[in-house]
Amino acid sequence: MLLNNQLSWVRPAGDTATGVSFLVWLVKKTAFPLGEGTKDPARHPPALHGLRNDEEGWPSDPGRAWAGAGLWWRPIAGVPDLVLGTREPGLSGVAGVSSRCEKACNPRMGNLALGRKLWADTTCGQNATELYCFYSENTDLTCRQPKCDKCNAAHPHLAHLPSAMADSSFRFPRTWWQSAEDVHREKIQLDLEAEFYFTHLIMMFKSPRPAAMVLDRSQDFGKTWKPYKYFATNCSATFGLEDDVVKKGAICTSKYSSPFPCTGGEVIFKALSPPYDTENPYSAKVQEQLKITNLRVQLLKRQSCPCQRNDLNDEPQHFTHYAIYDFIVKGSCFCNGHADQCIPVHGFRPVKAPGTFHMVHGKCMCKHNTAGSHCQHCAPLYNDQPWEAADGKTGAPNECRTCKCNGHADTCHFDVNVWEASGNRSGGVCDDCQHNTEGQHCQRCKPGFYRDLRRPFSAPDACKPCSCHPVGSAVLPANSVTFCDPSNGDCPCKPGVAGRHCDRCMVGYWGFGDYGCRPCDCAGSCDPITGDCISSHTDIDWHHEVPDFRPVHNKSEAAWEWEDAQGFSALLHSGKCECKEQTLGNAKAFCGMKYSYVLKIKILSAHDKGTHVEVNVKIKKVLKSTKLKIFRGKRTLYPESWTDRGCTCPILNPGLEYLVAGHEDVRTGKLIVNMKSFVQHWKPSLGRKVMDILKRECK
Repeated sequence: MLLNNQLSWVRPAGDTATGVSFLVWLVKKTAFPLGEGTKDPARHPPALHGLRNDEEGWPSDPGRAWAGAGLWWRPIAGVPDLVLGTREPGLSGVAGVSSRCEKACNPRMGNLALGRKLWADTTCGQNATELYCFYSENTDLTCRQPKCDKCNAAHPHLAHLPSAMADSSFRFPRTWWQSAEDVHREKIQLDLEAEFYFTHLIMMFKSPRPAAMVLDRSQDFGKTWKPYKYFATNCSATFGLEDDVVKKGAICTSKYSSPFPCTGGEVIFKALSPPYDTENPYSAKVQEQLKITNLRVQLLKRQSCPCQRNDLNDEPQHFTHYAIYDFIVKGSCFCNGHADQCIPVHGFRPVKAPGTFHMVHGKCMCKHNTAGSHCQHCAPLYNDQPWEAADGKTGAPNECRTCKCNGHADTCHFDVNVWEASGNRSGGVCDDCQHNTEGQHCQRCKPGFYRDLRRPFSAPDACKPCSCHPVGSAVLPANSVTFCDPSNGDCPCKPGVAGRHCDRCMVGYWGFGDYGCRPCDCAGSCDPITGDCISSHTDIDWHHEVPDFRPVHNKSEAAWEWEDAQGFSALLHSGKCECKEQTLGNAKAFCGMKYSYVLKIKILSAHDKGTHVEVNVKIKKVLKSTKLKIFRGKRTLYPESWTDRGCTCPILNPGLEYLVAGHEDVRTGKLIVNMKSFVQHWKPSLGRKVMDILKRECK
């Protein structure tokens, strides 16, 4: 006959997901028959067969009997059940949704005690051979005669070591740990090599269960401890606490402290009891409840078997010990919902014992672009948003998102200020940009390099070194070396110097040197080396080269701008350029020019392209624009009135601000400056006057 209050694992009908199981407490106040082949239910009720389902597996048909090592258990129809434990959704249950861990997932659950050392304060026969006796009950609940034996920790056949509590219940059904004789307080402890999820504990006693005990856990490898549950025959008298049999949710219970049965009594603790059982299993609240590094049971008060009180002939000292068949710590690797498999922690060596190949390891094989022993942070190049644990309730994996580094970085980090500035859309900042790039996303070339538009920007050679001549190139203010324009490689030239690399004198200039080139003292042009006048333009050597040079590189940050009145002008020499001064006279005449654009600009640099001149400017304010969309920022102006004397009219001097009104070439998108354009040095009063004219007169 099966005794009252036994424990069973059964699988609900219709459930086909591998490994999903329910821990059921049979509370019907009757006994039911066991199938053929059952062994002593006082030693091994069916609870332990189902609990070790990782060793034997479920029968393919839920209605068929459970078989394992000659033990049979068949679910009983019509028996009222109370579910005490499950493979919680979001833990093992989630892993069954997809073997590839596409959603929230968790490694398989198992007995954390397997392959690890259990510690106890004392062991029976540790110093010498000891005698001991046990009572057991008949199927009609009457007492049997006690059985006595001897123990000696030094002899394998007489030893009852702590490791016996963690061996296979199938392969070694009659092994147990036993304390030394006449011990009142005892401690059993499991130390883990990493953080694990702990879901429930099942202890099967060979001796009567304690009259008082405490289950503690540590989350910092034994530095501090917190109680999970108090167990006592009288909670208020022993601990001054309420009993959860009376008040649901109380931290103490009397449910598992009865001295009967004298052998085979169990103690069960489920970590996800209310109010935690409906929470997301990866939330911070549930992690605080489930996460452990150490588990400890303190046996505080022995109690004797009721049969002993009826037998006055026995010597009581041989019954004064604790003894436990099984200490089963159900749990899993702690992976925040981002892994379904784990491997051994580096340096950890399992205890050699039968069943260690079923042990639960502690280092996660992370998915969802996460990393770390517990998938507790994002992988090196996936920090574009804050790391999150998966959501065990919705199944959302909360994957880490890759940073946009254009192929120029191997790692990135999350910056909360960048995240907030983007409206919580992107917070990744690339680390150690390679291939001569820089920026949050390695999105631009470093100073001293320019973008090669013939190559995709993700290519390693997309940023080419500037080739600015060390003599002919101008040094930007507040910098010690020359930078080219990072968008096209054009170099800023000293006065009178021409060419993309600033490597020759402009037409009408000579004497290439540290101060640029000097204007020719001729009516026409002159020899660029000697300065001798040349009577005919056909004698001009447009491509006379200067000595070889090495490109200039720079690693420091620099702005592609000139400070006021500090720039060099390759196009301004008062002795060579004679331009008519412009004034803002009649408002109707200004409007009659029908300017396409009116801008406030700052001249950055000017470049001789051989057939034309390009002037790089920074648009600081748009007073008027028509067909072409003009925005603030860098833009190029195209002077039409360029001469072989190296002049432009109107005059545009690098480093200064102007108000410019001109026309646009809609076909090419170019902003044109010519003698019809209005160009004057910028003054706030001039800007206000022009704005007033545009609003009131130019309609």
